[in-house]
Amino acid sequence: MEPVSTVEGRAIPFGAKNVDTDVIIPAHWLKTVTREGLGRGAFETVRAQPGNVFDDPEFAGAPILIAGDNFGCGSSREHAAWAILDLGIRAVIAPSFSDIFSGNAFKNGILTVALPQDQVDRLLEVAREHPVSIDLENQTVTTRFQDRFTFEIDPFRKHCLLEGLDEVGLTLTRDTAIADYEKRQAQELPWLAKPMERAA
Repeated sequence: MEPVSTVEGRAIPFGAKNVDTDVIIPAHWLKTVTREGLGRGAFETVRAQPGNVFDDPEFAGAPILIAGDNFGCGSSREHAAWAILDLGIRAVIAPSFSDIFSGNAFKNGILTVALPQDQVDRLLEVAREHPVSIDLENQTVTTRFQDRFTFEIDPFRKHCLLEGLDEVGLTLTRDTAIADYEKRQAQELPWLAKPMERAA
């Protein structure tokens, strides 16, 4: 997982409320066995509409998505986070998120920033023509117009995102302690290390 420290650039001013995971990635895309390519199906029903923001060349490659309240509700499919990441989005700003989506996003290195509705409205306005910057270390979202909004984040999630640690990475940071435990266990409880004998 790539570390997340600052995310800055154009932000897609989506703003829709109650966007569920089926809107983020429709069910017929779930047959894939790889995470790659899911960006093609991301927001498929929205992108079918003429003039949608996702296909606007102005926001091509934008690393930030600004959404409405209750983003990521619905089913628990992790594919929603994969699809967003495959689009190149590293952070989502919204007034609130589904707990399951927020957890899936975090596990895949996507920063979710919850801000009050009035601040999200301001960012939606700015994002139509100007970039937005998110500083995870200082927990701020800023614009070139002196807007400065602070956000809360769980300290553990912040640490993992800054260090680029997913569940495997976290386990590997404890590699020495795990090896020491296994060595100690083999000495203190040697019968556990013996292979089981098969019955005749």
